[in-house]
Amino acid sequence: MAKRQYTKDEIHKMAKEENVRFLRLMFTDLFGMIKNVEVPVSQLDKLLDNKLMFDGSSIDGFVRIEESDMYLYPDLSTWMVFPWGNEHGKIARVICEVYTPDGKPFEGDPRNNLIRVLKEMREAGYTDFNIGPEPEFFLFKLDPETGKPTTDLNDKGSYFDLAPMDLGENCRRDIVLELENMGFDVEASHHEVAPGQHEIDFKYADALAAADNIQTFKLVVKTVARKYNLHATFMPKPLDGINGSGMHLNMSLFHNKGNAFYDEKNDLQLSQEAYWFLGGLLKHARSFTAVCDPLVNSYKRLVPGFEAPVYVAWSGSNRSPLIRVPSSRGLSTRLEVRSVDPSANPYMAIATVLEAGLDGIRNKIEPPKSIDRNIYRMNEQERKDSHIEDLPSTLHNALKAFEADDVMKKALGPHIYQSFLEAKRLEWASYRQEVTQWERDQYLDQY
Repeated sequence: MAKRQYTKDEIHKMAKEENVRFLRLMFTDLFGMIKNVEVPVSQLDKLLDNKLMFDGSSIDGFVRIEESDMYLYPDLSTWMVFPWGNEHGKIARVICEVYTPDGKPFEGDPRNNLIRVLKEMREAGYTDFNIGPEPEFFLFKLDPETGKPTTDLNDKGSYFDLAPMDLGENCRRDIVLELENMGFDVEASHHEVAPGQHEIDFKYADALAAADNIQTFKLVVKTVARKYNLHATFMPKPLDGINGSGMHLNMSLFHNKGNAFYDEKNDLQLSQEAYWFLGGLLKHARSFTAVCDPLVNSYKRLVPGFEAPVYVAWSGSNRSPLIRVPSSRGLSTRLEVRSVDPSANPYMAIATVLEAGLDGIRNKIEPPKSIDRNIYRMNEQERKDSHIEDLPSTLHNALKAFEADDVMKKALGPHIYQSFLEAKRLEWASYRQEVTQWERDQYLDQY
């Protein structure tokens, strides 16, 4: 999506021409949930003057009740009129940054934090960090009586299947059309490996716009799915026995001379900076996993046998390691982190992988040798001999690695870091106390 910074006059003109009646002011909380304040279009001038206030204490991970007053500053480049509407007019959305009453960016706003990390990147001599996401999702039927989601899949299709095996094809096609109406450059859409699972890939963008696009994408997918009496979920592993959903992040770093990862004269045509960035990603992989795979459920996906990466390694020729180097070179030279899942807060996930890579460049961290064979077929001793670590097997283990890594603290800032850590510890504690049906099935009769 091309990013354009609209003027206030242009915003007024578009709102009038499109018969916009309501404004949806969107921002994202600590857990990646899209929040919005909806106001009538009569409040447009107030919004454009950065004078719209909301109660920050009602948002998880933001502020205490005695510090509740917060302001929404619109990023005018994100102005977008939703293609759907009714006889009363249309709704326009604008993504906002959260500010304190004294006019400073709120440190607990994940979008503000990514802006801060990108500023530090530019101060280090780089111009852009591009992200191409590959989000996957499941479509489940809605209960016709209650309207609530079920775990009944709407098809039995598999990778690249067509109708009639892929019964989600029409829904997916409408999602693509809606996305294109909103300015997305959709590159591919197809049925994924698991029944009911789909993937839609859209063109890369700079890191901030890419995170915005991911959030908008999720909103569109869920909205269109409801029209088909389906529930779209980005839960990483909604069903056992089949593949979970990932969100691979393709990333490339640029400076004034072009793609900083490309060097036609070097090994694999990767620059020294690319190798150092890769070294940083591998060094901090276990700790950024807590942010990139933030749910208890995320670790049900990160197990052998279902195509998700579980080993900290890299390769230019196979898909079993954590990081792959796709074959494209020149301006398209990039690294692909394959562990991220779509439940991640995109602003925080991108901030952590960028900071990890920059740490690799700052400290000239050399990556280990590439692993160009199927790691899933290696035994434990072979992996040990190749210095291949496992990713954390639980959220608890990921949080321990996260807490011990000062680079992650730098990536998220003290407010988000501490709030995230505390919230996820509570999530794990709650999960530990739950007795599951699996445990009853395994142990109730036997013991």
